[in-house]
Amino acid sequence: MSPTASRPRPPTIADVAQAAGVSRTTVSHALNGLGKVDPRTRERIKQVAAELGYRPNLRAQRLRSGQARAIALASSMPFAVAGGPSRLGFYMEVAAAAAESALAHDYALVLVPPVMSGSALYSVDIDGAIVVEPDVDDAAVAVLKERGLPYVTLGRPVSPDEDAPPDVPYVDLRGGLVAELLLTHLHEQGARRPALFIGSGSRHSSVDARAAFERIAAVRGWEPIVATAPEAGGEQAGYEGCAALLAEHPGIDAVCALVDAFAVGAVRALRDSGRSVPDDVMVATRYDGLRARTCEPPLTAVDLRLDHAAGEAVDLLLGRLRGDSPARQVVTASEPRLIVRASSLRRATVA
Repeated sequence: MSPTASRPRPPTIADVAQAAGVSRTTVSHALNGLGKVDPRTRERIKQVAAELGYRPNLRAQRLRSGQARAIALASSMPFAVAGGPSRLGFYMEVAAAAAESALAHDYALVLVPPVMSGSALYSVDIDGAIVVEPDVDDAAVAVLKERGLPYVTLGRPVSPDEDAPPDVPYVDLRGGLVAELLLTHLHEQGARRPALFIGSGSRHSSVDARAAFERIAAVRGWEPIVATAPEAGGEQAGYEGCAALLAEHPGIDAVCALVDAFAVGAVRALRDSGRSVPDDVMVATRYDGLRARTCEPPLTAVDLRLDHAAGEAVDLLLGRLRGDSPARQVVTASEPRLIVRASSLRRATVA
C-alpha cells in the first residue's frame, strides 16, 4: 500500500452534512454566513464541522462566491513616523483590534505596511480595505478606487474642497476634541504662550487640531503660534522644527506636538537649547504609544481608544460589503482620555 493510500481522507462538506443531518447547501450557507439558516442550526453545523476537523477549500470557495473573505488595513503614514522606536505602534494597535474583529466575522485581515505609493495594494486578494487617517490625494485610496474596491477610513477623510462632505463611511477619531484636551491641560498647568506643532500634510488630525487651537487661542488671548514639518522627517524633523520655533518665538512655554515622533524630537531640541521640560517648556502629544511612554521625561498623551475605533471600522466595512451601510455613514469613536505624565506637570502653576 502506498503512503498516499494509507493517509486518512480529510472530511468533506458531504461528511459534515451527513453528520449534521442537513443538506450540503445548508452546510455551505451556515459556514459561509449565507442564506437564511436558523441560528441554532448554524451553530450546530459549525460545531459538527469543528469536531470532524473540516477545513473549507478556500480556493474553491473563492471561485464560487467571488469573495476572498479578506480585508486589508492600509496607510500612507510615513515609515519615519509609523516605524522606528514606535515599532508601528499606532498602526499595530489598530491592526490587532481590527484583526480580532474581522476574525469574529470569518474574515482575515491583510496588513499592508505603511507605504507612500500604495503599490502593495495591487497584489493582495481582498474584498475591501480600511484606510488609516488618509491624507488628501492619498495613495492607498487612489489604488482602491482604481481597483473598484469598497473602503472605509479610520479618521475623517479630508477633501481638497473643505465644504464637500466625505463620500465614504468613516470612524471619527475626534481630532478637535483631542486637541482641546491637550491644550486645556497645558493651560491648567500654567501655559500662557503655547505653540502647536503639526504635520505639514492634510490629515484630519492636523486640520482639526489647527482649527481647535486657533479657536481656543482667540478665546484665551494666545498668539496662534503654529509650526509644521513633513511627517516623513520623523524625530529629526521634530528636533529641527522645534529649534526653529524656539529661535522665532523664544518665549513659548508649551509645545503641543501632535505627531509623537515630533514630540520626542522637540524634547531633545529643548534640552539642547538649555531649557528644562516641563519647568521651562511643557510638551504634550496626541498618541499614547511607546514613544510617549519611553521618552524622558514621559510624555503627556491621549488614549484614543483605538481598540474600539478599529472594531467600528471593521463593522463599517463589512456593512459596505453586504450593501447595508449608507455611503456617508459616520461613527463617532469612544471618548478619548488624557494620560498626564511628567512632561507637562509643573511643580507650581500660574494662577
